[in-house]
Amino acid sequence: MQIGNSRWLGALPAVLVFLLCSGFSFAARAAELRGTISDPVGALVPHAEVTLLRDNTALARTTTNDLGEFVFSSLSPGRYRVRATAPGFTEQESPEVYVGGERAPRLVLPLKIGTVAQQVVVSATGSPAPDTQVGASVAVIRGETLTQKLDVLEPLRLVPGIQILQTGPRGGTADLFVRGGNADANKVLLDGIPVNDIGGRVEFGNLASTGIDQVEILRGPNSLLYGADALASVVSLSTRQGTTRLPELAYSIDGGNFGTKRQEISIAGAHGPLDYFSDFSRFDTENGEPNSAFHNGTYAGNFGWSPNSSTQVRFTLRRTAAALGLPNALDLYGIGDDSFQKEHDTYYGVTAQNQTTERWHNLVRYGAMRLRFQFDNPSPTGEPFDPFGSGANFLGDQVSVRGAYGFVASGRAILDFGGVYPSLFDSQSNRNFIYTQSDYTLNRHLSGLFAFRYEKEGGFTRFAGSKTPTDRNNFSYIGQLEGNLWDRLYATAGVGVENNAILGVEATPRVSLAYYVARLHPTGLLNGTKLRFNYGTGIKEPAIFDESTSLFVLLSQLPNGPQLASQFHVKPIGAERSRSFDFGADEIAWNGRAKLGLTLFHNEFGDQIEFVDASVLPQLGVPLAVAAATPFGATVNSGAYRAMGAEAELEFNLGHGIIARGSYTYLDAVVQRSFASSALAPAFNPDFPTIPIGSTPLVGSRPFRRAPHSGAFLIGYSSPKFTLSVNGTLVGPRDDSTHLTDGFFGNSLLLPNRNLDAAYQKIDLNGSLWINSAVELYTSLENILNKHYDAAFGFLSLPFTFRTGMKFILGGESWKIH
Repeated sequence: MQIGNSRWLGALPAVLVFLLCSGFSFAARAAELRGTISDPVGALVPHAEVTLLRDNTALARTTTNDLGEFVFSSLSPGRYRVRATAPGFTEQESPEVYVGGERAPRLVLPLKIGTVAQQVVVSATGSPAPDTQVGASVAVIRGETLTQKLDVLEPLRLVPGIQILQTGPRGGTADLFVRGGNADANKVLLDGIPVNDIGGRVEFGNLASTGIDQVEILRGPNSLLYGADALASVVSLSTRQGTTRLPELAYSIDGGNFGTKRQEISIAGAHGPLDYFSDFSRFDTENGEPNSAFHNGTYAGNFGWSPNSSTQVRFTLRRTAAALGLPNALDLYGIGDDSFQKEHDTYYGVTAQNQTTERWHNLVRYGAMRLRFQFDNPSPTGEPFDPFGSGANFLGDQVSVRGAYGFVASGRAILDFGGVYPSLFDSQSNRNFIYTQSDYTLNRHLSGLFAFRYEKEGGFTRFAGSKTPTDRNNFSYIGQLEGNLWDRLYATAGVGVENNAILGVEATPRVSLAYYVARLHPTGLLNGTKLRFNYGTGIKEPAIFDESTSLFVLLSQLPNGPQLASQFHVKPIGAERSRSFDFGADEIAWNGRAKLGLTLFHNEFGDQIEFVDASVLPQLGVPLAVAAATPFGATVNSGAYRAMGAEAELEFNLGHGIIARGSYTYLDAVVQRSFASSALAPAFNPDFPTIPIGSTPLVGSRPFRRAPHSGAFLIGYSSPKFTLSVNGTLVGPRDDSTHLTDGFFGNSLLLPNRNLDAAYQKIDLNGSLWINSAVELYTSLENILNKHYDAAFGFLSLPFTFRTGMKFILGGESWKIH
């Protein structure tokens, strides 16, 4: 797909040339490495000891001056990092940087207090900042917590405010709910490239942990920086980079029950100004149910070039090919369907960034997304049944479906409806974008960020031969200021302006504050108290289907439709919106070995898109003539709900390699407004004639599949030779619907929505043992209590599963360079 004509695109080559060449425009000098050492809140640390490292070898030592600055001079070109120590702080190492050419790279290295995790984050501010200096609710997952899991969705369960719901076994559709937001309300980035389908949807069931080095989760809207779809959260994934001068080749192979097999091979390294990482994995499993086999092949690549110390160019690529059998909900039909789906997803991008001066940093990124999805139901499954003489539908077996509070429904549900088979659905989504960012540091206490984004989106959905395309050109303009006073009060404020092809112009402001009631100090029972406050707004653009069934598009397809749209001022479907407040407190305690956090949040989700029957449209102010022109109805912005609650999290480093983490989330979510048919005219099962039942949530009830109570824990031990961890997810009951229709199109198989999804607990165990520096044994045991549960009603989740295998590493840091 062409990225489209725009005067901004014509300027791109000039900008890239400027960024790449500006590093050469300064007077020649000997290669050197400069930097500043600070404490966690940004105060400068004088007289800190700084060691220069290359390939784990200490080359030189120095101490910082009264301004916390250090310099290493007369360096040969190559990759270096520094290690800093100071009394009362934990030793800290910087990321590796390339030193070469005519510019000196400048490091800013914040020291840590104690041993609890203190991370550098990007999603809250758009540029790297220690999490101790931001007010946003941000979590970072990396290391063994991530690499021991097959999929990215599993470690996300540990983050407070997050609920993961996977439909059935591995590979099944997986939804991410953050602080009560919908599954399509999360902006997901891979190395800065949005992976969301048009309209916000992300299929986490296919997102393997292959090649992923870090996951960063911002809880709360941030359409200021990330545009449409950042309605409830931002999830940022980073691909691993090569760092070792000697190439590191790794190969792992494992297997387990249910015919599970997995292989992965990677190579990584760095040589002079180049670094490289390439990883491929293949995973196969039968999943233990008829027609539920899952296959996932994933490639991840990351290639960097630093022509000089101030400039870096990086290319990343990820390709996933997945296939899954779809037996449908065996608990609800008694027999399996023969449907299947395939998905091919590709993401790639090039990023060029340049430290133009000591205070001025510039970045340009081009990225692309290609999603290809195909669903195929080859033939109808079940017993033909035609009570009305209008064509047969196909029934499952006799089942008894049990809900909450002792409710039971029995009968045979329609598994496949009559029609033309094979029944096919496919979709394609393409996105190309250009993002430019310039950030300038006025002084140590104030900086600004300005950015521009252009997106070209296109694609289609196709069902039963009917194709619904879309083509969108979207523009984003971003301005943000960051500041701090007395290294104690930190503020981020800005506004984004979205000019979306469907939504029009939307402003998305955001404010974030952090204040230290008690300054951080390294010793004692309580080491520092931080208060946090955030206000933000988010918007989401419609999916292709929602756009194609909107009132505006439906009218445009009728002979007199454009005239009606003009006469009654019917506009394209609008943005879904969110508005969020949260307030929290963090405490570092026990000589920096413990961290406690508490957050209260309140989210309002308005203008939610839902399909409204034609007879109901006049209640929304749609003129009768317009409503009459849409015989079935249309998608409109008519829904609203709010979600409020509390998050608590604890982290302890008990010493001797033992860590413990825990989180709990309370969610009070309620539907405030809905004009969907089932909300206005709920169904009634004749066996429960006084209980209204909705196929969508009823007004005054909870949104589906979001538990009021949820929690998670992790206990881990790590040593140079051995690791062991146990983690658990605990989820309370949730509202849902059976979505079943009996053979007479009746409601006899519907159950009350309240707490239809039962509570469940899932506990996993992971361990590894290094035989030597080149051979590792590992095992992963999931659902070790062998709990039988449905995360999504009717879709049985996997019972006890295990994988065990070996990993071999050649080269890398464990091998000496002669």
